Amino acid sequence: MNDWTPKPIPSAAVAKLPLSPEEGFVLSRLDGATPVKHLTALTGLPPERIQAILTRLVEHGAVLPAPTSAPPPSTGARAAAPPEEDTPAEAEEPLAAEEEAPEDATVEAAAGNWRQIFERQLHPLPEDERARRARGAEDPELSAFCFDPVPAVIKSVLENTRVGLGHARLIARHHHNPVGLEALCGRAAFVADTGVRRWLVRNPQLPAGLYRRLWSGRRLLEQYKVAMDRDVPEGTRRTAREVMRTRFNTAPAEERVELILNTEGRVLASLVGLAVDGKTAALLCGRTYRSPMLIQNIARWSAAPPALIAHLLKQEAVRRQPQLRMLLQRHPNAPADARRGG
Repeated sequence: MNDWTPKPIPSAAVAKLPLSPEEGFVLSRLDGATPVKHLTALTGLPPERIQAILTRLVEHGAVLPAPTSAPPPSTGARAAAPPEEDTPAEAEEPLAAEEEAPEDATVEAAAGNWRQIFERQLHPLPEDERARRARGAEDPELSAFCFDPVPAVIKSVLENTRVGLGHARLIARHHHNPVGLEALCGRAAFVADTGVRRWLVRNPQLPAGLYRRLWSGRRLLEQYKVAMDRDVPEGTRRTAREVMRTRFNTAPAEERVELILNTEGRVLASLVGLAVDGKTAALLCGRTYRSPMLIQNIARWSAAPPALIAHLLKQEAVRRQPQLRMLLQRHPNAPADARRGG
């Protein structure tokens, strides 16, 4: 049962269901990707309470029942794909877009309720009183305190023994003070959560220095996704591009190749002025290329190694498409005989 991943039913009329506040709170935390064993940390509720609430949510028709048997394991279609093809390499961890499912409607509805509780009941209190109450608050009041704009209150929320990932995601999304965000990022378990990271980079008050500290060691693919995400403020996107360029200079060759292939070479426009080492060039030359987009982007990359240009000119896809061959022949690193049309 602990391996079961509860999935909300999108068509359920949640507002009309006879849910208790606790049941509504747990339902708001279900994203269809979090297994039961992680819901204790996410909600702050004991496992036996989680199980009882999930049972009632299934009875109410708000959550799909647990499967009676596990689906057969995949035989691994990835293994069947030849590693030397130019199909995008699989990243060890997903890109931000793959991590990011649309917010469940129940989460949005619950967030609206928590904001109302804060604005109507808690915000009129003095700041020191809010900070005192936040240390011992329970939900839904604890979630409501996550909307407080005062960093001292957010620090008290983080000191609360009931605080979980759901509260951390609310703070990352709705707290717009760099001091409070610094306090949130002092908790390693919260920063490791993909939901927290997703909302942090979209928070316009995320300090550039904090982004550099948290993302400078992450994979190039993740940095690229942040740099290209239109939902991320331009200042953070600019910092992400700078961090990616710095990281590209020191990243392992395999990670550089992974970045180039997964983006079909689109990333190369952001890497102007950067070269690659011999190992990266050798790995790129060890593949068969069939993607016109990838070949075209490499042909426009001024730092493309001569060996890679020569390798691309031998590809069947280039032989069949004169425009690709012409682009490669015009590259400054193209072999002399190729530039002469040989």
